[in-house]
Amino acid sequence: MWQRLREELHPKGLEIVTVALDTEGAEAARPYVEAAGSRHPSLVDVGHVLDELLGVVNVPEGVWIDEEGILVRPPEPAAPQSVAAMMPAIEFPPGTPPRVLAMVEESYKIKNGSEKYIPALRDWVEHGADSRYALSPDELVRRSRPRPPEIARASACFELAQYLHREGHVDDAVPWFREAHRLQPANWTYRRQAWHLAAPLQAGPDTGARDAWPYDSDWLTDARKVGPANYYELPSDL
Repeated sequence: MWQRLREELHPKGLEIVTVALDTEGAEAARPYVEAAGSRHPSLVDVGHVLDELLGVVNVPEGVWIDEEGILVRPPEPAAPQSVAAMMPAIEFPPGTPPRVLAMVEESYKIKNGSEKYIPALRDWVEHGADSRYALSPDELVRRSRPRPPEIARASACFELAQYLHREGHVDDAVPWFREAHRLQPANWTYRRQAWHLAAPLQAGPDTGARDAWPYDSDWLTDARKVGPANYYELPSDL
């Protein structure tokens, strides 16, 4: 869907750049990029630098950057279509674990604001700085997420955990992932990355194996806890 939107809006001056936040690197992200047939720039952020620099806390999130390289909107939920519209295109083979199917069922309920985000993006492409959705620098700073000391510590812990995992010290990485989660519980990218590394398909424990799961939470439990209407922090002006 991003590729289709790019084909529509690129002649009017928009470039779409997708970035995979994935500690495991290009080889982990490549199958998804190739399956999508992407012809726009598709990058891989191995160190989750966008989390640190821009305050990305979930995916998909997007930022708008103008021709001068200036941020026009801070990170916010950015999806080309609703989760419910995306899911029917995904095929699940026989034998798919029940937990994965439960995650899919929960995903159907999530509200990502695509029905408002995409028209707003089109308006910005059409009208540029005159678009009602283009924020002034002062308003953009006001909306940007604050960075108290615990957020900086969370970033350091997460970076150390990634390093240890990449170096093969998987068990040693877990306490630092856990500490990053404790310090910044609202950062879903930190949690999702650690869950994925522990269980790539299920992002959570096997049935009946909770004692072996290294984390205090998992995607399905937490998504149900916050509720589908609160999974993404949708901006008030879209």
